[in-house]
Amino acid sequence: MVQVISAASDGWVPVFTGRYSTNLQVVIEADTRLAVTVGKPVPGNRNDCRAFAESGADAACAQMAVMGDGGYQGTRVITPFRKPAGATLPEWKEAINTVHRRIRARAEHALAGMKNWNILRNCRRKRQGVYYATSGIALMRNLTLTTD
Repeated sequence: MVQVISAASDGWVPVFTGRYSTNLQVVIEADTRLAVTVGKPVPGNRNDCRAFAESGADAACAQMAVMGDGGYQGTRVITPFRKPAGATLPEWKEAINTVHRRIRARAEHALAGMKNWNILRNCRRKRQGVYYATSGIALMRNLTLTTD
């Protein structure tokens, strides 16, 4: 449900390509594949737990159940069960993880579709520019999905 998109921004952590890295949180509704919210970008060296809270994505979907990958453990996000060291998961936990993966796959495919937009692949927007570009793409994508 959430994804990292690289973009340029003054004063943030440079990566080896000469660009700057940001962590941008996008929440997708799994059934309809519509973008629910786009969080404000935070520096790319923030882990997903912290970025989810700092970006405002957590507050924007406070009344919803949110699913994410294992990087969101310790937050209110529903994450898959982790396999204990040297052991296997019980069948009932594996079954829940399978359902979790299937639901998250829909959201991940929606995010991949958003990244096909050239402006996000080659984004050189500064500061909040990547936020406005992503918000615009999310809106256009939602419109194309709902106006068939």
